[in-house]
Amino acid sequence: MAGTIEDNLIAVLDRVKAAARKAGRDPAEVTLVAITKNVEIKKVKEAVSGGARVFGENYVQEAEEKIKKIKDASVKWHFTGHLQKNKAKLAVELFDVIETVDSVELAAELNKRAKKPIECLIEVNIAREKTKTGVGPDHALKLAKAISGMENLRLTGLMCIPPASENIEGTRPYFVALRRLAERINKEQLPGVTMRELSMGMSGDYETAVEEGATCIRVGTAIFGQRPPQAAKQTKKGQ
Repeated sequence: MAGTIEDNLIAVLDRVKAAARKAGRDPAEVTLVAITKNVEIKKVKEAVSGGARVFGENYVQEAEEKIKKIKDASVKWHFTGHLQKNKAKLAVELFDVIETVDSVELAAELNKRAKKPIECLIEVNIAREKTKTGVGPDHALKLAKAISGMENLRLTGLMCIPPASENIEGTRPYFVALRRLAERINKEQLPGVTMRELSMGMSGDYETAVEEGATCIRVGTAIFGQRPPQAAKQTKKGQ
């Protein structure tokens, strides 16, 4: 990665446009979520100045500090990390979208704490990896049905993190699987549930994700550069 943060944003968006057109899609259907976990506030502000309007954070307290300093009503914030129930109250106050709902218990806590309806996605452990959070594909519909009955949650789609792959094509089957899972849930016509959002794809594979239907891509490294080694060890949800 080279160039300024603004240059990097332009480069990512150009590649998104190319991938979308290759797949016969409108590039406007894809939202770039700039992952700012462990990124200093100066760089986040540079991204805002460069045109980024949606940011993703993995840690509630880190996000709280940044959101207070950004103070831009046009900026939206997605929570993209593993959310503990004891952070639910603060999370619904800070974020516009919670991308990582992975249990009925967490959904119930978010519903209880939210003072107004909040958008959420179900995190699916698409490859059933023991080291990752998320609901198994076989249980996603059951969780969607539970969320459907919660007045303060608006379920709008699914997110996933496929297994790491050195081959750029290695993640494609998992993106296809998530899209098909969303289609199956959509057919149930659950009240208050839409499957319009697919949050999938990170710095190494977002073009493949766009080709397979991603509406949100979570990109950090390709915009902000590599995180310091210690910070990178903490990573889990967004690149």
